[in-house]
Amino acid sequence: MKVALAQMAPVWLDKKNTLDKIVSYIQKAGTEKADLVVFGEGLMPGYPFWLAHFRGAEFEAEHNKVMHAHYLHHAVCLEKGELDPVCEAARSSATAVYLGIIERPEDRGGHSIYCSLVYIDKTGTIGSVHRKLQPTYEERLSWSPGDGHGLRTHSLEGFTVGGLNCWENWMPMPRAALYAQGENLHIAVWPGSLSNTKDITRFIAKESRSFVISVSGLLSEKDIPEDTPYYEDLIEVLPDTPANGGSCIAGPDGEWVLEPVVGVEGLFTAELDITEVLKERQNFDPSGHYSRPDVLQLQLNTERQGVLKKKD
Repeated sequence: MKVALAQMAPVWLDKKNTLDKIVSYIQKAGTEKADLVVFGEGLMPGYPFWLAHFRGAEFEAEHNKVMHAHYLHHAVCLEKGELDPVCEAARSSATAVYLGIIERPEDRGGHSIYCSLVYIDKTGTIGSVHRKLQPTYEERLSWSPGDGHGLRTHSLEGFTVGGLNCWENWMPMPRAALYAQGENLHIAVWPGSLSNTKDITRFIAKESRSFVISVSGLLSEKDIPEDTPYYEDLIEVLPDTPANGGSCIAGPDGEWVLEPVVGVEGLFTAELDITEVLKERQNFDPSGHYSRPDVLQLQLNTERQGVLKKKD
């Protein structure tokens, strides 16, 4: 299977222009005959970098309210068809997609947002929407905690693929839930940092005896539109490069297939052979011959959580 890693910068907090850029990358992946293209965490419309650098925990502060409202305006509502252009690009390119979005779902009232990882198959059909189970540290000031509804795998060109958002990849039980569903190609998406991807990508590959694709975003000052609220203040306090990439691929033996790419925007491709997974499962299979379900089992609740349950 041919895979493509789309290491790109969003037009930060600009849903429309980021969408156009994502579609162009899918089309490019299609011209390169990629079976799957993967994008970074929360790429559409971008990661909330202001929280860590612009007094994000200051309670009742006007700048936090304004930034949050701006973020909600540019978040993605699937029920309104706002990913339809991505689905159409996947269909016309015959390329499956994993895309990180900031989701504003109507099923939770339409005013809270989630860091979601969306899988779209080669027909352009959305197969799963995984809302990040536990936002990390300052992310909790913006994102809501998700549920297990999207913790599922998908068949693709002889592989079984699944994915997690950022530090979810450090959580043993979500990883185990995907392993138990036959995952042998793991997708890990990140906002963009070599420090995140350089160790855990190979660790998960070795633990699961699977291929692992880590994809990060990029962000520099030039990617921040001048009409962003508090633009001058943000430019002053944000690092020169809040996100430096680090996208990479590890094989099921834990060795690099594609070493981390830092500071370069582009589409990076590789060919993956399922036989390499089968070879490494000979001596270790985490949910098969090396598991003990008589001693240890994991319970997964896949119900989509909500405050309202209707009865006829």
